[in-house]
Amino acid sequence: MKSLFSLIAAVMISAFSYAQQLEQIPLIEVEGYSLRMVNPDEAVLMINLEEKAMKVVDASKVLNTKTQKLADELKKAKVRDYKLIADNYSVDINRIYRSGTSRDSGFVARQSLRIVTSSTNEDLQKIIEAINSAGDMSFQLGFQISEATQKSLENTLLTEALKNAESRARLIAETLNIRSIRVHHVSMDTPRPIFPTIKLRATNTMAEQADTLIESDEQRVEKRVYVKYTY
Repeated sequence: MKSLFSLIAAVMISAFSYAQQLEQIPLIEVEGYSLRMVNPDEAVLMINLEEKAMKVVDASKVLNTKTQKLADELKKAKVRDYKLIADNYSVDINRIYRSGTSRDSGFVARQSLRIVTSSTNEDLQKIIEAINSAGDMSFQLGFQISEATQKSLENTLLTEALKNAESRARLIAETLNIRSIRVHHVSMDTPRPIFPTIKLRATNTMAEQADTLIESDEQRVEKRVYVKYTY
């Protein structure tokens, strides 16, 4: 036990000593930043389905039927180059609140559907028409930068951000008459997810207007780094 306490004390002393050394190291801390404005290359149509029933199996069955109906309509319309993705399936108790009290009335099942295609796909209008033909489904149309495009820009943005940080650090050093600097530590921001830019919220009654509303704007892809230089 005595040796254990001695070990803990030694570790604490070492950590304190290291912290003191860090405080004594002269540092120039800068942020490096890079930015690209990129045209979205994917269109995403998002559909949220919900069904209530007294039994879980009944609610799930209706959701499956609606999903299959949509898949059939897409095939019938001969839509090219798309992916139909079903995710975020959940079932919860359908709890109803009235006059300050609650009661359970069966279950509510939810399912998210996404149709992902190229932003320049000429069949985009056909997809919207297929959704309308599949039944009472509201949807949102958004545009986003694909994961492949984001990865292709990763190295370029990182290089530009590091060069930007270096340029700032050297400017500070020259202004303060510091002869030379060298990198001490580098860290990066956690990549932020790029969500689709919603351009259209539509129901069946808006189908005729969809072709005039479909458009995409440039989106920001950025990278931030934090560099400490010592001298």
